[in-house]
Amino acid sequence: MPLVDLQLIRDRAHYEVLIAGAMAGARVSVWIASANVKELMIEAPRGSRARARDRYVPIFDLFDRLRERGVEIRLLHAGLPSGPFREELKRHRALARGGLAMRRCPRVHLKLIAVDGALLYLGSANLTGAGLGAKGEHRRNFEAGIVTSDEHLLDEMQGAYERIWSGRECPPCRLRDVCPRPLDAPPARTVTTR
Repeated sequence: MPLVDLQLIRDRAHYEVLIAGAMAGARVSVWIASANVKELMIEAPRGSRARARDRYVPIFDLFDRLRERGVEIRLLHAGLPSGPFREELKRHRALARGGLAMRRCPRVHLKLIAVDGALLYLGSANLTGAGLGAKGEHRRNFEAGIVTSDEHLLDEMQGAYERIWSGRECPPCRLRDVCPRPLDAPPARTVTTR
C-alpha cells in the first residue's frame, strides 16, 4: 500500500485549517457532508470593523463571498438543519435561491469537506459551531480528523460524495420509505397560480 501524506487536525485546528484556510481560499468548489447542520458563526474577515470589534458573522457571509467568486458550494446532510441555520439562510437570498446547493439523505453520517478537488478533510466534525466553529476552548467539541491532498483519496471520496449527491445510491436503499425525498426522484414541480 502506498504511503499517503496526511495531516492530523484536532479541536481549534478544524477552524483554522478548514474554515479560515481552505474554504476561505476556495476558487472552484467546496463540497461539505455533515450529519448535523446548525448555525455556524465564524470570525469576521480581517480588515473589517466587525473583526476589529472581535465580532462573529454567520458562515453564510463566507459562502456569499465564495458564490460571488463563482465557487460551487454543496452541502449534503442527513438531518433537518437547525431553525437558526434556516432563518439565517433566508437572509442570504442568493444562497437560498441556489447559491448554496443542499441535498438531504438520512443515511449521511460522513463528515467530509473537499475544496477545489485539492484538499480533503475526513473526520468527526459536523457543520456546527461546536464542531467547526470559532467557539471558545470550553465550548467546542473535542474533534479529530485528517486533511490530505492525496489524489487517490480525493478521487475516492469525491466519487462517493457524487454518487450520493446524484441519487445513484438511492435505488437499493432500505430507507427509501422514510427518506424526505429520495435524491434520485424527479425534482419537485413548482406550481404557480394566478
